[in-house]
Amino acid sequence: MVDSTIPWFAAIIGLLIAIILILKKFNPVYSLFFGAIIGSLIGGASLVTTIDILINGTQSIIGTAIRVLAAGMLAGVMMESGAAESIANAIVTKLGDQKAILSLALSTMIITAVGVFIPVAVLIVAPIALSVGKQTGISKIALLTALSGGGKAGNIISPNPNTIAAANGFDLNLSSVMLAGFIPAVFGLVTAVIIANAIKNKGEMVRDRDILKQETKELMPLRKALVAPGLSIFLLLINPIGTVLKIDAIANLKIDALYILPFASIVGTIAMGHANKISEYASSGIKRVTDTVLILIGAGAIAGLISASDLSVQVVKVIEMIGISGTFLAPISGILMGLAVGSTSTAVILATGSFGEAILNTGTSSLAASVMVHTGATVIDSVPQGNYFHITANSMHMTIKERMKVIPYEMCIGGVMAVVATVLYGFILN
Repeated sequence: MVDSTIPWFAAIIGLLIAIILILKKFNPVYSLFFGAIIGSLIGGASLVTTIDILINGTQSIIGTAIRVLAAGMLAGVMMESGAAESIANAIVTKLGDQKAILSLALSTMIITAVGVFIPVAVLIVAPIALSVGKQTGISKIALLTALSGGGKAGNIISPNPNTIAAANGFDLNLSSVMLAGFIPAVFGLVTAVIIANAIKNKGEMVRDRDILKQETKELMPLRKALVAPGLSIFLLLINPIGTVLKIDAIANLKIDALYILPFASIVGTIAMGHANKISEYASSGIKRVTDTVLILIGAGAIAGLISASDLSVQVVKVIEMIGISGTFLAPISGILMGLAVGSTSTAVILATGSFGEAILNTGTSSLAASVMVHTGATVIDSVPQGNYFHITANSMHMTIKERMKVIPYEMCIGGVMAVVATVLYGFILN
């Protein structure tokens, strides 16, 4: 273990250096490592101690990283097979144009909730959204607010990297964190729909050139598309179901997501009739999560620096001096880290690794802490230094200026989820 001898200001300098480098379009992984190294050296650590700080930090996220790799297989199956597109199309078709905004938000929420990463979920639904927006006269800002808000809601109840990080950071079962995020997620979905409806005539409208002509392809039946995500969610929820039903044999059955997600992916692929494509889907999935895993390792390095500093102690002192409850440290840490790095999963890694112990020392339970940190990380994570900002802008054919206008609405949606989580788990149920 490394003694917490790094002064708080050195940790902040290291984090700021990493953020500046990311904003300058330097590789995010190296940016985080450089920030961690420079911060450690500024804080008075020797070259040897600096390496220890980085190693301790990166080792702390290995459990999260291997589970993210497992989640990649499910993501690969859902995306490459067309299952995610089939689910989105079914929802939009069922609800129709009159409930267009609800259908788009719900589609993105469900696709994200079943294991597709949020940027990819938006990419999948965006062509449908643009087509619907053109027919119904809904602006791009409103469309992206619906997609992003639904995605944020689904992201806090999914077996995605951010949820895995929230569970791992506080030594919890993934299913527990997914279930605990359900009520805040519902509030997030409702907020997204309300806001998107309120601004549907605001901003630039969808143009003919925004709708790309695509080859007509036959979508797979919904019943087949739902096998992989349905089985994965069922298996993840076996332990909580056994607890509720008071069936000890089931309640004590600890099956990790590391086993469940690949298994459900294989069964789902076979059910689709694509058994010969299992290897292809797995390869695609691991390619899609490689960048995420690398960034998580970089985040582990900077989290190691912050953990080795007295920053969390100083933050607690400030909270006590202001006179607010220490419970607020959980959502505040998530919000600040989300703003810093522009990534929900990286923000959760930083917040749990840097402030986890301090949060628990305030008397907050592990489950409450995980949900509040997790929802807090969704408040200001759609900033320009993150990939999500640019991926979603491109998917909706928006300029940077136009995309920036969506951020306040995304903050409102994430803010509502964070407030609901804090009130519910920080005060009522804690």
